[in-house]
Parts: sequence; structure tokens; C-alpha cells
Amino acid sequence: MSTLEAIQNEIAPELARLKQLISEQLSSSNELMNQVIENYLQSKGKLIRPIIVMLSARLFGPVSESVLSAAAAVELLHNASLIHDDVVDEAKTRRNRPTINSVWDNHIAVLVGDFFVSSAMQQAIATGDIRIIDSLCHLGKLLSLGEIDQIFNARYHTLTEDAYFKIINYKTASLFVACAKMGCYASGIDDERLECLARFAELLGLCFQMRDDIFDYYDSDLVGKPTGNDLREGKITLPLLSVLLRADAPCHDEMVELSRKEELSEPEISILMKYARDNGGIDYCYQCMNRLRDEAMELLGRFPESRARQLLAELFDFIITRKY
Repeated sequence: MSTLEAIQNEIAPELARLKQLISEQLSSSNELMNQVIENYLQSKGKLIRPIIVMLSARLFGPVSESVLSAAAAVELLHNASLIHDDVVDEAKTRRNRPTINSVWDNHIAVLVGDFFVSSAMQQAIATGDIRIIDSLCHLGKLLSLGEIDQIFNARYHTLTEDAYFKIINYKTASLFVACAKMGCYASGIDDERLECLARFAELLGLCFQMRDDIFDYYDSDLVGKPTGNDLREGKITLPLLSVLLRADAPCHDEMVELSRKEELSEPEISILMKYARDNGGIDYCYQCMNRLRDEAMELLGRFPESRARQLLAELFDFIITRKY
């Protein structure tokens, strides 16, 4: 049993109620919509984001209905962003299952994504807390800006670490921050403890994306999902970026020029993936993640000892070491 599965088992009743809440929220009078959503929900995500909402709340008390509604809201918005991303990326599969746009079409997928967004808002409103509603709205803006920034940087070949971290802060870490804040708000916490936990969640989200980016630099049969996709889309992530920014790296100018091509062939993608692996790009990412983990554990240590605090620490370690 993985660390994540152990955490899921420990909060199984809350997760069961969450899934019921999401299913009820997504139920409609339209047969086609119900069919598409039922098929989509058969693909089991990790539920990491709602778990963060629940564990953040459990630092201060029980998981209430407001906490569950906040968790449902952020999970629904997250899934809406995935559905829309699949349309933009013309993705055919997600979690080893066909995407909505590949089974139906882009028109249906966009509408289903919009339905998820509206459902997320309804769950946020159900908490009766304007701070949670505001957090969800702000999150939606950041997710969009993160994707636009990434497209802009790919198009204009912006190669800096600051630009990279800004993107992953918007497109990934912002979700984790929103989860921590919403869990606090739903538990009546709105002071320095919230800011401390929000920073912990930000560090967790940054590490989550860095670990995902590492996956993209290995062969798909090792990872269990398609890899090299970022390079196909012209996106240079930290494993390769960290090497390209080193003037002393072998074949530096040649590799920088190759990375700037408008369209890479499959052999060229393999060359860049191997270049990142062979020249310390993966090691550099792990160094960054371990540095962020140290800061995160210091922040978490400011909270009283509890099972929720222990689970948050275990979740952080799982994020860095996960194989999927």
C-alpha cells in the first residue's frame, strides 16, 4: 500500500461523502450530460487537492459539511481545468482512459468543462463563506494566467528560472494554496496560521509540478503514461532548463539552439530528454524539491503535534518520491 493509499484509507468516510457530494452536484436532467460525466468519473484521480482541504481543516477540528463543500468545489474546478486542457492540447487519453474530447468532440468537452466550473461555484456558495467563494474565483484566474504564461514563454522562448517558477506557481501551486486556505476558512481560521499553512501548500504544489516535470524526461514505458509532451509543445521545464542555463554544460550552444526550434522531431525530443538526464537536470530538480521540503517541514512544525500534521508531512514526502 502506498503512502497516499494509507492516507486515503484513514479519511475514507470523508472521501466517500465527498464523492457522493460531487456526484449529486453533477447530476442533471440531461441524459447526454449524465452519460458523459458518469463515464468521466470512472477515471479515478488521486484526490490530492480535496485531501489537502480536509487535512488542513483537521489541524483545527473535525471535517464539517462546509469543509466537504469546499473540497468538492476545488476538485470540481480542478477537473474543469483538466477537461479544458485536454481540448487545448488535443489530448486523446488521461489516466489511461479516453478524454471527453476524443470520445465526443471539443464542443461537448468545453460544455462539460463549463458545467464543472458552475458546479464548483455552487459548492463554494454552499459553504456560505464569501472568502471561500473569493478563493475559488481567484484560483480560476490564476490557472488561466498560468497556461497563458506557459504558451507565451514557449512561443517567445523565455528561458529563465523565474519565469518557470511563476508559471508553476500559477498553474499548479495556486490550487494547493487555495485548498489550504479554504480548509482554514471552513474551520473558522483566518489569521497567521492560515498564511503559514498557505505557504506550506505552495511549496507542496511547486514540488508536485517539479516531480511531474521529471516524469516527462523518461521513456513512457518506465512512467506508464505518454512522456515528452512538454517538449512537443515547445515548453522547457526545469530538468532541461537548468542545464540549458549552464554555459559550461557540454554542447551548450547547440542544445540551446535545438530547444528553440518551432517544432521538434521525435528523435530531437529524445536527444533533449537524454541531455537533461545526463547533465544533472534531474538531480537539480531533486535538490530544489528537498530545499523546499525543508522549508515546508519548518512551517508545519509551528503547528501542535497531531495526526493531521503527521499526514501532511507524509503527503509531502509522497509527492516528492511518487512513481505516478
